Amino acid sequence: MLISPAYAQATGGEPSFLVSLLPLILIFVVFWFLLIRPQQKRMREHRDMVAATKKGDEIVTSGGIFGKVTRVVDDNALEVEIAQGVKVKLVRGTVSENVTQQSTPKAPTPANDGGKGGKGLMGRLTGR
Repeated sequence: MLISPAYAQATGGEPSFLVSLLPLILIFVVFWFLLIRPQQKRMREHRDMVAATKKGDEIVTSGGIFGKVTRVVDDNALEVEIAQGVKVKLVRGTVSENVTQQSTPKAPTPANDGGKGGKGLMGRLTGR
């Protein structure tokens, strides 16, 4: 025969089982830190906020209705006044925000102020 059969050359062998699972493990770790963990944190904060809701708090429901808590009925229900003389009974889980607990933001300072008072960057550079 003039043409000899071609055989595949032997390589270093198949990669180990751990090396073949490494991309899947890496994808799971990325999903954990970018998606699952932040969502669990938000759920925990919401659960704590709902549990801390008390009489007199101003809330926003998941339907977008603003109201003031007039009475805590039990662990699962609140009585909320949504207009003068109009009270509704809500499930605690429908509270999306507690407006009373939100902190008021500080007054913003100009970006070039640097916390030095009235002089901006150019004023400090020129000495005026």
